[in-house]
Amino acid sequence: MKSLNIFEVTIHPIFHHIFLTIEHPEGQYQYIGDALGRDCMIARFTYGWMRMYDGDGTKNADWYTWEAEVLAPFDGMVKSIFINPITNKPGEITPGRASSIEFAREEGVIVTYAHVMEICVEEGDIITAGQEVAKAGNNGYSRHPHIHVGAWINDSPLQIRFDLQAMGTQLNKLGERIYLC
Repeated sequence: MKSLNIFEVTIHPIFHHIFLTIEHPEGQYQYIGDALGRDCMIARFTYGWMRMYDGDGTKNADWYTWEAEVLAPFDGMVKSIFINPITNKPGEITPGRASSIEFAREEGVIVTYAHVMEICVEEGDIITAGQEVAKAGNNGYSRHPHIHVGAWINDSPLQIRFDLQAMGTQLNKLGERIYLC
């Protein structure tokens, strides 16, 4: 069996809160920003269960991720921004590209965040890890509020890891705890 080298990038946690991720295996989608990407959603314990929304989840505002602050992945620069003004309702998809921000690091690593809204940075801005850059939305190819994260260098996708030390530090500041059994 041929051994493949999978390269990775460690980035700052995307939210101030505990979040879950669903990974995209390489080959699942055709775009470089999707290969080895992750979909990130805030989760909370509600009535003893891990949940991603209150109520029945039929409104964006039901979802804990909706309008959450989205944090910069690393120290770098805002490479590009795309705006899709259409907001989806949970369970429905409006075809088209999602609102997104691409970030660049000096050595050529690119990270993209998709399904953002209320972007508060501009192309060319210098950003620092953990700086608020947008709010979480639900647009493009999306069924519910979340943030898609993709990373690559040149034409090679990167497996995404989150800086768990930074995550622990920010959760301790918030007094947020998670206990999984």
